[in-house]
Amino acid sequence: MDSVMQSTIDKRTAVINPIKAELIKRLNLPYQPEDLHEDISLFGAGLGLDSLDALEVVLTVEHCFGIKIPDNNVSILRSINTLADYVLEQKDRRESEDAKTPAA
Repeated sequence: MDSVMQSTIDKRTAVINPIKAELIKRLNLPYQPEDLHEDISLFGAGLGLDSLDALEVVLTVEHCFGIKIPDNNVSILRSINTLADYVLEQKDRRESEDAKTPAA
């Protein structure tokens, strides 16, 4: 495996693992992080979360990564993978903007 791919895997793992651990802790889910597949639906037939839990998911992402999830974009909350995709996208965007900003 080349170093670029390994770096991508490491970045994704560094986002997915805290999401799983925090969701389990905050929502009192009866699972271990390794029990949660990244593509399981957070709501409905998957983990069965409800609208109150959705708020906790949003707060988890904000607390862990300092990234806000817009109110009008519920598709981000579909699965752990969609949360991770959003977090990574926002982190990349933030890093790009920081790189463009001249140092004071």
